[in-house]
Amino acid sequence: VLAQVGAMRGHARGPWATALWVWRAEGPRALWKGNGVACLRLFPCSAVQLAAYRKFVMLFTDDLGHISQWSSIMAGSLAGMVSTIVTYPTDLIKTRLIVQSMLEPPYKGIFHAFSTIYQQEGFLALYRGVSLTVLGALPFSAGSLLVYMNLEKIWNGPRDRFSILQNFVNVCLAAAVTQTLSFPFDTVKRKMQAHSPYLPHCGGVDVQFSGAVDCFRQIIKTQGMLGLWNGLTANLLKVVPYFGVMFSTFEFCKRICLYQNGYIVSPLSYKLTPGVDQSLQPQELRELRKFFKTGKLTSKKPTL
Repeated sequence: VLAQVGAMRGHARGPWATALWVWRAEGPRALWKGNGVACLRLFPCSAVQLAAYRKFVMLFTDDLGHISQWSSIMAGSLAGMVSTIVTYPTDLIKTRLIVQSMLEPPYKGIFHAFSTIYQQEGFLALYRGVSLTVLGALPFSAGSLLVYMNLEKIWNGPRDRFSILQNFVNVCLAAAVTQTLSFPFDTVKRKMQAHSPYLPHCGGVDVQFSGAVDCFRQIIKTQGMLGLWNGLTANLLKVVPYFGVMFSTFEFCKRICLYQNGYIVSPLSYKLTPGVDQSLQPQELRELRKFFKTGKLTSKKPTL
């Protein structure tokens, strides 16, 4: 974030040098600035994203109950957009807490930052740069689709035969590609979030701009095209393993659930259980098994 905003220009280059400079200048606790609000926003962000994803999946599903991979990716991207917009003020506050100095902090905490920004700059200031979130979703979706369409070529095999390690690599690759493609939009967003006339040195932003388009122009003019990717290395070091572990854990938990419900023969593979109709819901499958064992439906409200 500091590299994206431009606060490190003239002080340090690279993630390790930046971390060392922050440690020496503000102490080790400064490396965790903004971590509190980042953790707090995970709960509402995940809840909104899950609810929105279900709605978009229902919207994109055809009459036969099928949904294409492109539609599924779009549903995920749109759900991410909705959750980001709803919880956007917390993201802006996180940026402000990161760029401020702990030696003389203008904001004393999350709620103080929220009230101060609202009183000094108005309600709309809490959504400064939100349009870049919408624009950044386009290359994000394109990158996801690009990786997904080439997975079978990369591994020379069908997707349903991928191992846990292969799925981990797939997610890491997708995260790296999508983050790289959408990073320029995130850079401009961070500069817009951090910029404030009420902060020392305008929040440490290294360019003067009048809007999102002008911010793009000024970055390219003063730093070149690569200036839009300042801080990418540190971002990838954080995001890639995060998504890799998260989705690999999700994939493994899904296999355990499929195995317990009788859809697959082992939680270590996606090999389907012979003779099981994969279109049945878990409750329907359990009722069918009871029916074959007892000859009658034991549920008071059978779904079959």
